[in-house]
Amino acid sequence: MDAQIDSLNQTARDDYGPMTRNVLEFGARFKRLVNQSRQPGFKLEDWAPLAELVATDDFVRVGCFKEVVDWDQYIGLIHQWAPGLTNWDCTMKHVTEVHGRVFLELEERATTGADTDVVNSMSVYEFNAAGKLVHLDIYLQRAMDQGAIKGWDV
Repeated sequence: MDAQIDSLNQTARDDYGPMTRNVLEFGARFKRLVNQSRQPGFKLEDWAPLAELVATDDFVRVGCFKEVVDWDQYIGLIHQWAPGLTNWDCTMKHVTEVHGRVFLELEERATTGADTDVVNSMSVYEFNAAGKLVHLDIYLQRAMDQGAIKGWDV
């Protein structure tokens, strides 16, 4: 499936399970807030629309370097990262809802000035019984740097 997260209409979202709809809503809010974060006066508290979807006291995010952060640390990291972007966008490749988890595969594009970083990401979202996000795992793939030796012969 090749669709922009923020452009999925409500009819398409209704075709997904409840946890997937929560993930799509989280993604749409995330994108909107990343864009708003570049505006003067955007504060840490302005990320609150994301918190509405999260069990903030129980939340754990494990990043691509196995770093573990709680909700406040996660929002702090995003708050520092997002304003430096010229643009952030993504294309959904696949989404699967199974056994209390949603597996979301994206191509993400983060632009800073003239440079665009393109990564394939797999995010695993886990929800509590109330439908709030409690755990988020992030996995990334990116192209090798131009100067890196390519291949498995290294």
